[in-house]
Amino acid sequence: MSLLEKLEGAKIQKNLKEEDLKRYNELKSRLHRSIVDELKDFKSEDDNKEALKRKIEEFVEAFLAKEGDYIPKVDRQKIVQEMINEVIGFGPITPLIEDPEINEIMVNGPKKVYVERKGKIELTDVTFRDDEHVMNIIERIVAPIGRRIDESMPMVDARLPDGSRVNAVIPPLSLIGPVITIRKFSKKPLSIQDLINFGTLTQNMAVFLEACVKARLNILVSGGTGSGKTTTLNVLSSFIPENERIITIEDAAELQLQQPHVITLESRPPNIEGKGAITIRDLVRNALRMRPDRIVVGEVRGGEALDMLQAMNTGHDGSLTTGHANSPRDMLSRLETMVLMAGVELPVRAIREQIASAIDLIIHQSRLKDGSRKIINIVEVQGLEGDVIVLQDIFTFVQTGVDQNGKVLGFFKPSGVLPKFMERFEAYGIKLPLYIFDPNYSEEVKNESSNSSVVKLSRRLFDGGLRL
Repeated sequence: MSLLEKLEGAKIQKNLKEEDLKRYNELKSRLHRSIVDELKDFKSEDDNKEALKRKIEEFVEAFLAKEGDYIPKVDRQKIVQEMINEVIGFGPITPLIEDPEINEIMVNGPKKVYVERKGKIELTDVTFRDDEHVMNIIERIVAPIGRRIDESMPMVDARLPDGSRVNAVIPPLSLIGPVITIRKFSKKPLSIQDLINFGTLTQNMAVFLEACVKARLNILVSGGTGSGKTTTLNVLSSFIPENERIITIEDAAELQLQQPHVITLESRPPNIEGKGAITIRDLVRNALRMRPDRIVVGEVRGGEALDMLQAMNTGHDGSLTTGHANSPRDMLSRLETMVLMAGVELPVRAIREQIASAIDLIIHQSRLKDGSRKIINIVEVQGLEGDVIVLQDIFTFVQTGVDQNGKVLGFFKPSGVLPKFMERFEAYGIKLPLYIFDPNYSEEVKNESSNSSVVKLSRRLFDGGLRL
């Protein structure tokens, strides 16, 4: 057989496969429409989802027996599961949402779906039928929470029922078709011990951060996209005493606070007439009238930074928030820019005075090259000297290299400098062991024969102090 004949044969076979695939997809489209019509009056509350699944399975089997007798039995089972996912779940990405090892799902048009697993991005074999199929899933996500997406508003932030964050962008903004990005959250909120086990921070750093939250310090968590800021904010929030009134403010509610007295506020986009928008800034202002003990803002990214700083400076101690930045120093620069976005004419020095007096601690987090997430810096904001805000490292992560598997090597190290707010800990009755600030102290070898005078002194003074 000549090369030309082989190429012609391959082309014919490809056309046959494409024709079969087209026929297969048309059958599934008809099946899906038939199921929707059949079950439009069938309610799908959690208590009867199993009954709904059985009804879908029976309907699919009857439909295929009539119109899909050419489909093998193995494929029929696959179609049954696909239809259950279409009707009850979120279509083809339902198994990805249910997979606990996947952190992020990225739908780049109907034919390319990527996931992040253990910090690494990989392409999956999951596909949608077409753009309309992806749009149907987006509508199913945004409709229950009162959001909308169309050509007049082609971007939307939303959330899944489990709190996972969703962002969707559709044409004409996206040139590759509808795009969905889902940042998944653990069904069980992570604890500080989980972060220690992951290597995000050490036991001593955790003890210190718990003391900072209980002593009502104003804390800002900074970092890049996907660095784990929201997770860290959620863990820090877990240290807030249960007898305090907490107000959380977010674009899409993600925080999973376990305290009994929590009020969750969520911003609202404009309606179809372009009116009725409620911004994060509006919610921060309103929260001040709601008698909060703590204000937790999911992220500051605009003019609400000014209202947040003013709240911190007017008796609302213990506030927590996050922001995007490459370093603690960059975070301060971004705060200055965000305050100016509020439209208030303020001199730079006045803005810096507000920042220096409002923020007590900056926790900077980063996602490293191997996909791991670590707290790179814990920094005290000491005040203003001249026109410069003075920062002092308390804990840092020192990278020593990369092993043969690409894993980042390094260790966490205290700076050896005691923070200026140590007296505040004592005022709140928190006895913090001083040896956690000693750069020569090893958490792995905690023995009484240590030569560090700081360790010996702190153990005599603070025996039985704060522990996890």
